[in-house]
Amino acid sequence: MRVTIFGGHGKIALLLAPMLVEAGHEVTSVVRNPDHVADVEATGATAVVSSVEDADLAALTELLSGQDAVVWSAGAGGGNPSRTYAVDRDAAIRSMDAAEAAGVERYVMVSFSGATTDVLVPEDNPFRHYQDAKIAADEHLRGTGLDWTILGPGTLTLEPGTASVNPQAGFNDGDVTSRELVAQVALAVLQDPRASRQTLVFGDGDVAIEDWLASL
Repeated sequence: MRVTIFGGHGKIALLLAPMLVEAGHEVTSVVRNPDHVADVEATGATAVVSSVEDADLAALTELLSGQDAVVWSAGAGGGNPSRTYAVDRDAAIRSMDAAEAAGVERYVMVSFSGATTDVLVPEDNPFRHYQDAKIAADEHLRGTGLDWTILGPGTLTLEPGTASVNPQAGFNDGDVTSRELVAQVALAVLQDPRASRQTLVFGDGDVAIEDWLASL
Protein backbone atom coordinates (compact mmCIF):
# COMPACT_ATOMS: atom_id res chain seq x y z
CA MET A 1 0.00 0.00 0.00
CA ARG A 2 1.22 3.50 -0.84
CA VAL A 3 0.54 5.68 2.20
CA THR A 4 0.97 9.44 2.58
CA ILE A 5 1.27 10.90 6.07
CA PHE A 6 0.51 14.58 6.55
CA GLY A 7 2.34 16.08 9.50
CA GLY A 8 5.30 13.82 8.85
CA HIS A 9 7.60 15.30 11.49
CA GLY A 10 5.06 15.06 14.29
CA LYS A 11 5.69 12.68 17.16
CA ILE A 12 2.95 10.26 16.09
CA ALA A 13 4.03 10.31 12.45
CA LEU A 14 7.66 9.61 13.30
CA LEU A 15 6.50 6.55 15.24
CA LEU A 16 4.03 5.41 12.58
CA ALA A 17 6.26 5.72 9.52
CA PRO A 18 8.76 3.00 10.48
CA MET A 19 5.90 0.71 11.53
CA LEU A 20 4.36 1.10 8.09
CA VAL A 21 7.69 0.57 6.36
CA GLU A 22 8.36 -2.56 8.40
CA ALA A 23 4.91 -3.85 7.43
CA GLY A 24 5.87 -3.51 3.76
CA HIS A 25 4.13 -0.28 2.86
CA GLU A 26 5.59 2.52 0.74
CA VAL A 27 5.45 5.66 2.87
CA THR A 28 5.54 9.33 1.88
CA SER A 29 5.71 11.81 4.75
CA VAL A 30 4.80 15.44 4.08
CA VAL A 31 6.73 18.06 6.07
CA ARG A 32 6.69 21.85 5.99
CA ASN A 33 10.28 22.45 7.08
CA PRO A 34 13.14 21.25 4.84
CA ASP A 35 15.27 20.86 7.97
CA HIS A 36 13.04 17.93 8.96
CA VAL A 37 13.70 15.85 5.85
CA ALA A 38 16.59 13.89 7.36
CA ASP A 39 14.58 12.93 10.45
CA VAL A 40 11.71 11.69 8.29
CA GLU A 41 13.89 9.75 5.88
CA ALA A 42 15.62 8.04 8.81
CA THR A 43 12.28 6.27 9.38
CA GLY A 44 12.42 4.74 5.90
CA ALA A 45 9.79 7.09 4.50
CA THR A 46 10.24 9.41 1.54
CA ALA A 47 9.98 13.05 2.60
CA VAL A 48 8.06 15.60 0.55
CA VAL A 49 8.35 19.27 1.48
CA SER A 50 4.99 21.03 1.23
CA SER A 51 3.03 23.39 3.44
CA VAL A 52 -0.47 21.99 3.85
CA GLU A 53 -1.50 25.41 5.09
CA ASP A 54 -0.55 27.00 1.77
CA ALA A 55 -1.06 24.19 -0.76
CA ASP A 56 -4.25 24.53 -2.78
CA LEU A 57 -6.54 21.70 -3.87
CA ALA A 58 -4.73 21.18 -7.17
CA ALA A 59 -1.33 20.92 -5.49
CA LEU A 60 -2.61 18.45 -2.90
CA THR A 61 -4.36 16.40 -5.57
CA GLU A 62 -1.11 16.13 -7.52
CA LEU A 63 0.78 15.22 -4.36
CA LEU A 64 -1.67 12.37 -3.66
CA SER A 65 -1.72 11.02 -7.20
CA GLY A 66 -1.06 7.28 -7.17
CA GLN A 67 -1.49 6.91 -3.42
CA ASP A 68 -3.70 4.29 -1.78
CA ALA A 69 -4.16 5.83 1.66
CA VAL A 70 -3.77 9.03 3.64
CA VAL A 71 -3.06 9.45 7.33
CA TRP A 72 -3.73 12.97 8.59
CA SER A 73 -1.54 13.65 11.62
CA ALA A 74 -0.86 17.34 11.01
CA GLY A 75 -1.85 20.15 13.32
CA ALA A 76 -1.11 23.76 14.10
CA GLY A 77 -0.18 22.94 17.67
CA GLY A 78 -2.72 25.28 19.24
CA GLY A 79 -2.19 28.81 20.48
CA ASN A 80 -3.07 30.79 17.37
CA PRO A 81 -6.80 30.49 16.54
CA SER A 82 -6.48 31.62 12.92
CA ARG A 83 -3.70 29.13 12.22
CA THR A 84 -5.60 26.41 14.07
CA TYR A 85 -8.53 26.87 11.70
CA ALA A 86 -6.20 27.15 8.70
CA VAL A 87 -4.47 23.84 9.40
CA ASP A 88 -6.71 21.65 11.58
CA ARG A 89 -9.89 22.51 9.67
CA ASP A 90 -9.26 24.08 6.26
CA ALA A 91 -6.10 22.23 5.20
CA ALA A 92 -7.46 18.95 6.54
CA ILE A 93 -10.64 19.40 4.51
CA ARG A 94 -8.63 20.24 1.37
CA SER A 95 -6.62 17.05 1.87
CA MET A 96 -9.85 15.03 1.97
CA ASP A 97 -11.17 16.67 -1.18
CA ALA A 98 -7.78 16.12 -2.82
CA ALA A 99 -7.79 12.46 -1.80
CA GLU A 100 -11.15 11.99 -3.50
CA ALA A 101 -10.00 13.88 -6.59
CA ALA A 102 -6.82 11.77 -6.79
CA GLY A 103 -8.70 8.49 -6.43
CA VAL A 104 -7.33 7.65 -3.00
CA GLU A 105 -9.71 5.31 -1.20
CA ARG A 106 -8.51 5.05 2.41
CA TYR A 107 -8.26 7.99 4.82
CA VAL A 108 -7.32 7.76 8.51
CA MET A 109 -7.79 10.93 10.55
CA VAL A 110 -5.93 11.39 13.81
CA SER A 111 -8.49 13.45 15.68
CA PHE A 112 -9.17 13.49 19.43
CA SER A 113 -11.75 12.27 21.92
CA GLY A 114 -13.35 15.69 22.34
CA ALA A 115 -14.18 16.25 18.67
CA THR A 116 -17.92 16.13 19.27
CA THR A 117 -20.58 18.71 20.05
CA ASP A 118 -21.63 16.55 23.01
CA VAL A 119 -18.67 17.77 25.09
CA LEU A 120 -18.07 21.34 23.94
CA VAL A 121 -15.92 23.41 26.25
CA PRO A 122 -17.05 27.04 26.90
CA GLU A 123 -16.60 29.49 24.04
CA ASP A 124 -14.15 31.58 26.07
CA ASN A 125 -11.90 28.57 26.62
CA PRO A 126 -8.85 28.91 24.29
CA PHE A 127 -9.13 25.17 23.58
CA ARG A 128 -12.52 25.73 21.91
CA HIS A 129 -10.90 26.88 18.64
CA TYR A 130 -9.10 23.55 18.29
CA GLN A 131 -12.22 21.64 19.24
CA ASP A 132 -14.37 23.48 16.70
CA ALA A 133 -11.74 22.98 13.97
CA LYS A 134 -11.48 19.24 14.58
CA ILE A 135 -15.25 18.80 14.77
CA ALA A 136 -15.64 20.54 11.40
CA ALA A 137 -12.91 18.47 9.77
CA ASP A 138 -14.27 15.18 11.09
CA GLU A 139 -17.80 16.04 9.97
CA HIS A 140 -16.55 16.86 6.48
CA LEU A 141 -14.71 13.53 6.32
CA ARG A 142 -17.85 11.63 7.31
CA GLY A 143 -19.66 13.25 4.40
CA THR A 144 -17.13 12.20 1.77
CA GLY A 145 -17.09 9.04 -0.28
CA LEU A 146 -13.75 8.05 1.22
CA ASP A 147 -13.24 4.85 3.18
CA TRP A 148 -12.51 6.71 6.40
CA THR A 149 -11.63 5.97 10.00
CA ILE A 150 -11.43 8.68 12.66
CA LEU A 151 -9.16 8.02 15.64
CA GLY A 152 -10.09 9.74 18.91
CA PRO A 153 -7.31 9.48 21.49
CA GLY A 154 -7.27 11.83 24.46
CA THR A 155 -4.39 13.55 26.22
CA LEU A 156 -1.22 12.30 24.52
CA THR A 157 1.84 11.01 26.37
CA LEU A 158 5.31 9.78 25.49
CA GLU A 159 4.82 6.47 27.32
CA PRO A 160 5.51 3.25 25.40
CA GLY A 161 2.55 1.85 23.50
CA THR A 162 1.26 -1.52 24.68
CA ALA A 163 -0.97 -2.28 21.65
CA SER A 164 -3.89 -2.42 24.10
CA VAL A 165 -6.70 0.11 24.41
CA ASN A 166 -9.50 1.25 26.66
CA PRO A 167 -12.43 1.08 24.22
CA GLN A 168 -14.81 2.60 26.78
CA ALA A 169 -12.88 5.86 26.97
CA GLY A 170 -14.54 9.24 26.53
CA PHE A 171 -13.44 12.85 26.64
CA ASN A 172 -11.47 13.33 29.87
CA ASP A 173 -12.59 9.87 30.96
CA GLY A 174 -9.99 7.14 30.53
CA ASP A 175 -8.68 8.66 27.32
CA VAL A 176 -5.03 9.36 28.22
CA THR A 177 -3.18 7.83 25.30
CA SER A 178 0.41 6.99 24.42
CA ARG A 179 1.43 8.47 21.08
CA GLU A 180 2.96 5.12 20.24
CA LEU A 181 -0.43 3.49 20.83
CA VAL A 182 -2.03 5.96 18.41
CA ALA A 183 0.52 4.90 15.82
CA GLN A 184 -0.15 1.22 16.57
CA VAL A 185 -3.89 1.74 16.13
CA ALA A 186 -3.39 3.70 12.89
CA LEU A 187 -1.28 0.87 11.51
CA ALA A 188 -3.87 -1.71 12.53
CA VAL A 189 -6.90 0.05 11.06
CA LEU A 190 -5.36 1.05 7.72
CA GLN A 191 -6.11 -2.27 6.06
CA ASP A 192 -8.84 -3.56 8.37
CA PRO A 193 -12.36 -3.34 6.91
CA ARG A 194 -13.84 -3.64 10.41
CA ALA A 195 -12.62 -0.08 11.06
CA SER A 196 -14.19 1.33 7.91
CA ARG A 197 -16.37 4.41 8.47
CA GLN A 198 -15.91 4.18 12.22
CA THR A 199 -15.05 6.84 14.81
CA LEU A 200 -12.86 5.09 17.38
CA VAL A 201 -12.41 6.82 20.73
CA PHE A 202 -9.85 5.15 22.96
CA GLY A 203 -7.15 5.50 25.59
CA ASP A 204 -4.45 3.32 27.04
CA GLY A 205 -6.01 0.13 28.38
CA ASP A 206 -5.88 -3.63 28.52
CA VAL A 207 -7.88 -4.74 25.48
CA ALA A 208 -5.67 -5.88 22.62
CA ILE A 209 -6.18 -3.86 19.43
CA GLU A 210 -7.10 -7.01 17.51
CA ASP A 211 -9.79 -7.95 20.07
CA TRP A 212 -11.12 -4.39 19.98
CA LEU A 213 -11.40 -4.38 16.20
CA ALA A 214 -13.04 -7.80 16.28
CA SER A 215 -15.76 -6.37 18.52
CA LEU A 216 -16.70 -3.53 16.15
